[in-house]
Amino acid sequence: MSLPTEKEVRALLARFAEARFRHDLQPTGRSRRELEDTSSALCVMTGTRTVDEALAAADVLLDRLRANRRATAERSRVLAA
Repeated sequence: MSLPTEKEVRALLARFAEARFRHDLQPTGRSRRELEDTSSALCVMTGTRTVDEALAAADVLLDRLRANRRATAERSRVLAA
């Protein structure tokens, strides 16, 4: 399984937060489906079963992706020197 990009993780987290906010503010059938869809997508992306697990896993994944980005930038800097 390939890792999602940092941008993909952040975009899905933003969609989830927006759906959660919209549903909490004014629950409708549509807002419930949006929340369920984004929750499910988060679980699939992170390989978890619950939203709480998915949110925690997304944080860990973002940390890992940032660390990879920094390491790549550092290697590039060293090679350029």
